[in-house]
Amino acid sequence: MPLPGVCWFLCCRQGFSLLGRDYGEKEEEESFELRNKEDLTPNGRSPAEVTVSQPTHTANGTNGHTVSEVSEEMKSLIIEKNKMGLEEEPELLVKGWLLREVRGTWIKQRRYWFVLSQDSLDYYSGPEKGARRLGTLVLTNLCSVIWPDKQTYKETGFWSITVYGRKHCYRLYTKHFNEAVHWACAIQKIIDTKAPVETPTQLLIRDIEENKFNPEVMENIYQHNPILRYTQGPLYAPLLPFPYGSLEHTYHSGKGYGSVREEAVKLFNCLQQLESAREPIPIIQGVLQTCLDLRPLRDEVYCQLVKQTSYTPAPYTAAHLRYWQLLTCMSCTFLPGPTVLKYLRFHLKRIQSQSPESEMDNYASFISEALEKTKCRECVPSWEEIQMLMSRQEMLCTVHYPGPGSCQLYISSHTTANEVVRRIQEKLGLQESKNTFSLYEQNALWEQPVTGSSLIADVLTSFSTKESETKSQWKLCFKLYCLLDADSISVDSIEYLFLFEQCHEMVLRGQLPACEEDLQALAALRLQCLVGDFSAHAPCPSLDELFPSDMLEARVIMSLSAPQALPPCQVAAQGCPTTQRFPTGLLAGTLWSHMSTAAHKQKVEQDMRLRSRLKEEAATVMGSILERWKGLNGYSRRDSMAAYLTIVRQWSGFGCTLYEVDFYISSTGSFSQKLWLGVAATSVSLYRQGEAEALESFPYGQICSYGVSDSNTFKITAGDRDLLFETTKLTEIIQLMNAYFSAIRHQRGKGEDADITIAESTELGFHHLAPTPTPTLLELPSHHV
Repeated sequence: MPLPGVCWFLCCRQGFSLLGRDYGEKEEEESFELRNKEDLTPNGRSPAEVTVSQPTHTANGTNGHTVSEVSEEMKSLIIEKNKMGLEEEPELLVKGWLLREVRGTWIKQRRYWFVLSQDSLDYYSGPEKGARRLGTLVLTNLCSVIWPDKQTYKETGFWSITVYGRKHCYRLYTKHFNEAVHWACAIQKIIDTKAPVETPTQLLIRDIEENKFNPEVMENIYQHNPILRYTQGPLYAPLLPFPYGSLEHTYHSGKGYGSVREEAVKLFNCLQQLESAREPIPIIQGVLQTCLDLRPLRDEVYCQLVKQTSYTPAPYTAAHLRYWQLLTCMSCTFLPGPTVLKYLRFHLKRIQSQSPESEMDNYASFISEALEKTKCRECVPSWEEIQMLMSRQEMLCTVHYPGPGSCQLYISSHTTANEVVRRIQEKLGLQESKNTFSLYEQNALWEQPVTGSSLIADVLTSFSTKESETKSQWKLCFKLYCLLDADSISVDSIEYLFLFEQCHEMVLRGQLPACEEDLQALAALRLQCLVGDFSAHAPCPSLDELFPSDMLEARVIMSLSAPQALPPCQVAAQGCPTTQRFPTGLLAGTLWSHMSTAAHKQKVEQDMRLRSRLKEEAATVMGSILERWKGLNGYSRRDSMAAYLTIVRQWSGFGCTLYEVDFYISSTGSFSQKLWLGVAATSVSLYRQGEAEALESFPYGQICSYGVSDSNTFKITAGDRDLLFETTKLTEIIQLMNAYFSAIRHQRGKGEDADITIAESTELGFHHLAPTPTPTLLELPSHHV
């Protein structure tokens, strides 16, 4: 053995005993000494200098009136104080009377003399010299202070501050707000001046990083430090340092979490339950959900999993492999911090070298590859995804096409929407298309494009939540996104079929401003395309799949809302005073009940009349469509699609994507409601809903900038005009305009004619707007064009 190794072994022969209860020691409560960085020796630190004490278990604060000696925690963290008189204490910063909440007694609050020094917050029986010190709370950088809040003052009449220490917390009260703020500021200032505290695990991780190329030293580190190895017993303190205190004042307080330190210990217990659980997936999902909600716990769980997969007594059993399966799910969901990531990579390589061609080797290899690709997830992996990860397999994903078609692709936890779009384009031979495509989240009534960087696994997981909320089925669709050149699409290509299906979706949504005759002609052409020549026995789709139902319903409601002649008795009643028609007295309640019943009966009758009229009108429209269908005998599917698109192309806004705008304000002050904002390949246009002609159109060459003016307002600057639109589709509008400008720039870079003129004074790119008197821009930046 080399001389340095012998010296190291002699120094470390005693080892660490961090989990006393796991190795035969009986303690009432586990506690670890935490050392500050500034306590290290000037000559550096060898692994032997990482020492851990098992102090006696005297609390850092008591509820009684006498304390025989200063807390051992205080001895290990600060210079020990003598039992000096109060007046002899050095560097007293703040002192005064405060009320402290005392638990376990019928007196809820007691009055004590509190003294704040550079190292601790102490309280005494009184201010006089020689007063007994009744409790001490040692202040480290892990302590925390909860500031006074109005709610507590309203409930108790006192302003409160809460100071959290390692084992206990002081809840202090005063009637004066300024006094409470003064104490909170002073205590927080002391906490902020303290050096960072390191746990033994952190020091050992540093030792491992420094000695990772020395196998002999590494073996000694693991052999003499049980905290790094598998244990069957519980963990009594986190492996990493966490602030003391609860989560009651945080966003996640409503989810039932305790303090971060408590949750870290609970998570280790969950990890150990994996070994005996019949169904591990719920436990895995629970651990991942906690790590998603409480970000600091991610490094802690990684360290716990590394510990439980090191020196396992039965490494090849199914129970032990559960730890590797959870580690696999973690590596595909969250990335650890840089220090823990290095430690994890070292652990994986070490396992691979110790157990080659084993199941652990396979998991370690899979995890190493996953860590290269993982991005932080927005959702906890679904049940299906966890099942696939546990067996290190990919997941099958169904993507629907416009119309009835679909395809299935294998995806991993790292597959993005852009990757799926590229693979489908290759599969369908659409790589050379001048138009762009995107994935959409879609249900029967709503759709939204998926951003290119979104993880498909997150999108699929979110569907289960949306389906429970909306009571409708969601699916992933591949569709045309930017229609840059419709003329270049071959009639025989699948892209032409996509264009036909998407145009029909716009018709059914009522987004094609056309007359009744054109809509019926489109419905007949749709029937000819789907079914072929007319036949009385041919299966016919419902009217909702052929004709915009909203238009039909609006027409019926308008006809029913027209004024009708009233019976003479009702006309006479309209002229009667209210007091005569609704007399008060003993029969008032009976009359009111009778009126309510009559009103309900009238509403039911109106609904029945509406449904009856809708059926009549639908039958009339369907009859007209069938008559037109009969005249299309001999049309092939290709001819029907071509004729359909010929009618749709008559609209000047063909190819644009319409977004509903709640209101529109121009720079001249004009105001309109319920408009459509159409974003197309060459311009942005405004339409009144249902009208074919654009109110205004702004070619991209005239647009100087566009972006978000405030939370729901979209702003376009065209020349010297500022146009403001209120809409809920801000993100989608900006993403689509960005995509069109990116495509224009790409085509100009290739030397192709983009059919768009860009003004010489503008720059094609995406930059923030220059400062203007308009409101501050939020989330999505504006863009100079």
